[in-house]
Amino acid sequence: MKSEPQIRELHPDEFAALGQLMVEVYASLPGFPSPQEQPRYYETLANIGRFSEKPGVQVLVALGAGNELMGGVVYFSDMAQYGSGGTATSEVNAAGIRLLGVSPQYRGRGVGKALALACIARARESGRGQVILHTTEAMQVAWKLYEGLGFVRSTDLDFDQERLPVYGFRRVLESH
Repeated sequence: MKSEPQIRELHPDEFAALGQLMVEVYASLPGFPSPQEQPRYYETLANIGRFSEKPGVQVLVALGAGNELMGGVVYFSDMAQYGSGGTATSEVNAAGIRLLGVSPQYRGRGVGKALALACIARARESGRGQVILHTTEAMQVAWKLYEGLGFVRSTDLDFDQERLPVYGFRRVLESH
């Protein structure tokens, strides 16, 4: 029986576990830089819980029926805290999604979609007009997920992270 993952904010005692999960997820992506090639990026992943200490930032986790950690994502209600290269941090009336990762054993169960939808819902609730995110060629599964959720490529948000092309996407939110 497949149940929907529970989405909630990360608790401080889960910081290390989510950090380890994120490092494993990103390090296992074919074609994505290794921890040796981009140590600062992996340090950010390992310390993902620290994002929750910033104003307007929530680290969300997906939990299974037995409270197992299935994945996580960082939601930014203020793009000034987003911390990427390129122009994204100067976007106004926008929310952001970064560092979405799902444990390999839970892929294909709607965990990434549930995390992304939770971020979109938060953006809508806070009156944001759009949601911005970035991905890479190595993240084709995520790329397809985002497009399926209505995100479109926005080349004005693209940048290079230590010679790695990073591609911007945005989803305009309909106003109510």
